[in-house]
Amino acid sequence: MQKNLVIVESPAKAKTIERFLGKDFKVMSSYGHIRDLKKKEISIDSGTLQPDYEIPEEKKKIVADLRQNAKKAEKVWLASDEDREGEAISWHLCEVLGLDEKNTNRIVFHEITKPAILDAIEHPRHIDMNLVNAQQARRVLDRLVGFKISPVLWRKVKPALSAGRVQSVAVRLIVEREREIQNFKSEPYYHVTGKFVLSGSGDNPQEITASLSTRFKTHDEALAFLEQCRDAEFTVQSVTKKPLKRTPAPPFTTSTLQQEAARKLGFTVSQTMMVAQRLYESGHITYMRTDSVNLSNLCIGTSKDEITRLYGAEYSRPRKFQTRSKGAQEAHEAIRPTYMNKATIDATAQERRLYELIWKRTAASQMADAEIEKTTVEIGISTPNTQHPTPTTHHPTPTTQHPTPIFVANGEVVKFDGFLKVYRESTDDEGEGESTLQLPAMKKNDVLIRQEITASERFSQGPVRYNEASLVHKLEELGIGRPSTYAPTISTIQQREYTQKGDKKGYERQFTVDTLKGQKITTKTKKEMAGSEKGRLLPTDIGIVVNDFLIQYFPDIMDYGFTARVEQDFDKIAEGKTDWNQMMTKFYKQFEPTVEKVIKSRSEHKAGERQLGIDPKTGKPVFVKIGRFGPVVQIGAADDKEKPRFAQLPTDKSMETVTLEDALGQFQLPRTVGQFEEKDVVIGVGRFGPYIMHDKKFVSLPKGSDPMTITLDESVALIQEKRQQEEKRHLKTFAEDPKLEVLNGRYGPYIAYDGKNYRLPKNLHARAAELSYDEAMKIVKK
Repeated sequence: MQKNLVIVESPAKAKTIERFLGKDFKVMSSYGHIRDLKKKEISIDSGTLQPDYEIPEEKKKIVADLRQNAKKAEKVWLASDEDREGEAISWHLCEVLGLDEKNTNRIVFHEITKPAILDAIEHPRHIDMNLVNAQQARRVLDRLVGFKISPVLWRKVKPALSAGRVQSVAVRLIVEREREIQNFKSEPYYHVTGKFVLSGSGDNPQEITASLSTRFKTHDEALAFLEQCRDAEFTVQSVTKKPLKRTPAPPFTTSTLQQEAARKLGFTVSQTMMVAQRLYESGHITYMRTDSVNLSNLCIGTSKDEITRLYGAEYSRPRKFQTRSKGAQEAHEAIRPTYMNKATIDATAQERRLYELIWKRTAASQMADAEIEKTTVEIGISTPNTQHPTPTTHHPTPTTQHPTPIFVANGEVVKFDGFLKVYRESTDDEGEGESTLQLPAMKKNDVLIRQEITASERFSQGPVRYNEASLVHKLEELGIGRPSTYAPTISTIQQREYTQKGDKKGYERQFTVDTLKGQKITTKTKKEMAGSEKGRLLPTDIGIVVNDFLIQYFPDIMDYGFTARVEQDFDKIAEGKTDWNQMMTKFYKQFEPTVEKVIKSRSEHKAGERQLGIDPKTGKPVFVKIGRFGPVVQIGAADDKEKPRFAQLPTDKSMETVTLEDALGQFQLPRTVGQFEEKDVVIGVGRFGPYIMHDKKFVSLPKGSDPMTITLDESVALIQEKRQQEEKRHLKTFAEDPKLEVLNGRYGPYIAYDGKNYRLPKNLHARAAELSYDEAMKIVKK
C-alpha cells in the first residue's frame, strides 16, 4: 500500500510537485474538473435548483485510475488551486472518489516551491464548503441564464445563438461605445505652438517650445492672433520650479498583468493567462489568478537584497501595498516571481518575456520614488495693439472678459530615476501627451526671440473603441467578473461572433497649418489619416441585435449594477454569510416568469429588422434584417403573394448604417465575371453566403471577400484550389462497385459505402489509397 497520494489539476503541476516530495508520495493529475453539468441539458432541478453533475466520457478512465490509486493510499491530499474553482475541483474529487473526509487533506499554496509545498503538507485543512458553494452558485446562475435565454434568441433573433451572463454585459459595453463613436461630432479647433530662443544666448541657443494656453475656434481667430504676433515682444512672466515624486505601481494582479502584457508585449488576454499558467506550473511565478497586491515578507526581503545588489542601497525602498478591490479573495498574494534573484529564466520566448515583465514590475514596486524637478515657464505677449481675438478656452470663465493668452513651456529633469531605472507603467492612451524636455536656465523678464509660431487645425477626439486590455480595465472598474473570468469572457464573445477583433480603416482628412516666420504668414493644407484603430473590439451586426433584444426584454440581466451585485453575493457565499441556494431561488423566482413572458410575446417585425425605403423598380419595401446565415437585405414583405428576394449584406457594411442605395446594389448578383474552360464563371449569393458557380459546381467565397468586386483571376484561383482539395480527398474508387470509395477526412482516411461511413483501422492509414476491393468490403461487412 502506497502511503500518500497527492492529486492536482494539471500534469505539469504534478511533475513539478513530484520533484519536491519524497518516495512516499505519488502525485497524479485530474486534468481539470472530473465532473460537471451535462453538456446538452440544463442539468439543474427546476424545483430545488440543485445541480445534476456527470462524469464526462473522456474523464471516466482518469477517474478509474484515481479511484484505484486512492484505495491503495493510506492518505489522500487534494492540492488543486487555491481559488474557488480549485476548491470545487477538490470537492468533486472527494465526492466522486468516495474519499473519507477525515483521511483526506486539502492543501493550498500560491507558489510551487519546495518550502511552500512542504509547509502546505505541514498545515493541511478540510474542504471549505463556502468556497465550493460560491463556485456552484456561479456555475448554476450562468447555466440558468444561458440555457433559458438562448432558446428565446433562437426563436426571436436567429437559430444557434447563445447568451451568457457576463459575456452579454461585455458585449453591451462594446456596442454602447460603438454608438458613442457614431454619435460623436468632431469639431475643429486651432492649437498654437511657438518656438523661441533666449535673447543673447550665443551661437548655439537652445530652442524653447511652448504651447498657447488657449485654443481658437475659427481659422480667422487663429490668423488674427498670428497677425498680432508679427510685432509682438515675448518675455518670461514667471518661472516655477516644483519638485515631484513619482511612486511605482503595485505588483501585478490578474487584470493589471493582462493589461500590461497587452500594451507592452502585444499578448491577447487568453495568451497571457496561458503563458502565466505555464510559468506557475513550472514553479517560476506565484498563482496567476488573484486580485491581491500583497507581497509576502520573504519576497519583500529578497527584493531588497536583489535591488541593493543590482542598483545600490539608495534604490531600495520596501513597501507593503493594500488591496483595494472589494471581495479580494482569490489568492493571498500578488503575481510575483518565486525567486527574486532570478531576473530571467531559461524558457520559451513568450514565457521569458512575460516572466521578465513580472520580475520588473515586482522589483519596481520595492524601489525608491523617482525624483523629478518640473519647470513651468509662462511667456507673456505684448503687442502694440492690445485687442486680442476671443479665444475658446477649455474652461470658460463666468465673466465676459477672456484672459490674455500666454505661452506655456514645460520641462522636466529627472534628479533621481529610482524605480524608473527598471519599469515604467504603460497606459491605453500612450503617446497622446506632450513630451517634456529640459529647458535652458531662465528668469523673470528675460526677453525671448520668436523663431516661428504655428497654428495647426486639430479636431476634437471622440471615444476610443475598447481593446482587450481596456475592456478588462472597464469590467474590473464596474465590478463585473473576477480574475478567472476575464480571459474566457473576451474569448467567448469573439468565438460567438458577437464581437470581432480588427482594424478600423481611417479616412483621409485635410487640415490647415498657418505659420508665422519672420514677418511672413504662410498657409498650407495638409492631409492626414484619421479614425484608424488597430486591434480593437468591434461589435458585429448580430452582436448589436442580440444586445438590443436582451436590453429590451431582460434589462435586469444586462444591468451593470445587477452583474456587479451578483459578484458581491458570490463573495458573501464564500465568506459563509449567505446561503447559495436561497440566492438562486430568489433570482429564479423573478427570472423564470420573465423568460416565459418573452417567449410567448408576439411582435410584427423580427428583432433588428429595419425598413430602409422603397425599391424604385418594384415599389416594394426594402428591409435589412438578421437571416438564418447572417445579415441580409430583403425586397418585399413576408405576406406578399410574390416571394421576397434576399441578398447577403457585405461584411464591410453595417445593418445600422447601410443605406437604401447600398442595399439595392446587392441585387446586381448573380453576375458573370468571364469564362474559364469555355464555361461561364458566375458570382452569386445563396442561403449559405456568396459563391462562385462554374460548370454546375459551386465554390464558397472566403470570409471577407466581396462578391461585387471579385475578379475572374481570383475566381479561377479559388476554383482550382477547390479541385486540388477534392483530388486529395478522393483517394480511391472501385470499378467493382461505384458506391464504394476511400476518402480522406479531417480525422484521417475512411471508407464511404452506400451513404454510410466506416472508420479505417490505423494500421491501414498509410496505404489507404492502395486498398483492394476485398479489403475494403471486409471492413464494411465487419
